[in-house]
Amino acid sequence: MKAARIHRHGDVDVIHVDEVAPPPCAPDEVVVGVRAAALNHLDIWVRTSERFALTMPHTIGSDAAGVVERVGERVSTVEVGQAVIINPSLSCGRCEFCRRGEQSLCSTFAIVGTGRSGTFAQQVAVPARNVLPKPDCLSFEQAAALPIAYVTAWRMLMSRARLLPGEWVLIHGIGGGVALAGLQLAKLAGATVIVTSGDNDKLARAAELGADHALNYRTVGDLAAAIGERTGGRGVDVAFDTVGAATWALDFAVVRRGGRIVLCGVTTGAAAPTDLRALYWNQLTVLGSTSGSHEDFRQLLAAMTAGRIQPVIDSVHPLADVRQACRRMEKGQQFGKIILTMPRD
Repeated sequence: MKAARIHRHGDVDVIHVDEVAPPPCAPDEVVVGVRAAALNHLDIWVRTSERFALTMPHTIGSDAAGVVERVGERVSTVEVGQAVIINPSLSCGRCEFCRRGEQSLCSTFAIVGTGRSGTFAQQVAVPARNVLPKPDCLSFEQAAALPIAYVTAWRMLMSRARLLPGEWVLIHGIGGGVALAGLQLAKLAGATVIVTSGDNDKLARAAELGADHALNYRTVGDLAAAIGERTGGRGVDVAFDTVGAATWALDFAVVRRGGRIVLCGVTTGAAAPTDLRALYWNQLTVLGSTSGSHEDFRQLLAAMTAGRIQPVIDSVHPLADVRQACRRMEKGQQFGKIILTMPRD
């Protein structure tokens, strides 16, 4: 079978589409024939950083949807031929956190494509508990867009920030997968949403998806003042942050007293000063969030099916063009998820 692998860390040129052996199927696993996979910023970090303990060559990729081709001897919950979405969050299934349904808090937590071989391949093996039925209303390409971006956004807004109808949400850097997922889910929950970007085309497209206020941080001048004006001086209830260092100070400036800041990413850096006076005086809640639990995933699929939300897809590329797809993401050109389709030979 074909798989996109890295043989060493580096830029996109270290990615090669190789011919490899199909994965073995352990007793508690299933092998999924991947129809579509989605790119994430995680793929960049796996490729460029040595923080992940990888055995080279390594197949990259975390998100995927496809059809079950093999099942392990101990698997009774999944059938061959079933169309599924892969939940890439890996956990032990035995610790106190897994037993209470908080898999992303597991001490052994990892993600497919980091802790084991990834999804940019014609087949991938995963634990049977990590696949869910694909909703009929979603194509394989749409389903592949869900796992990391949409589950992360769901956990940030619903499980961590406890978003309520009528609240105000600020989303930085609209255009990326998690930010767009946050916009769609916040609107589904009945929130008023402010989005920011340095690209007017992305802001216009976000408005078409339901954003109530769209601010260009390159031209608006005082962004905190502009957000304050739109909220009548009150501030937002929730700052939804996938950016990190570049937006951290703004979060504290625009969140209302008693509001919440929820963070899932640090694409602009991991170190940022914190105004501790604002934190305690305004009684703010700062929440970290990583991926999501199995229950988060199930709730997300139910909400998207009931709300008939379709994931935003930027572009679709064949596996052979994986380098081109990765370059597009690294340049920040995308609006929505970038998808890879697998050859069917």
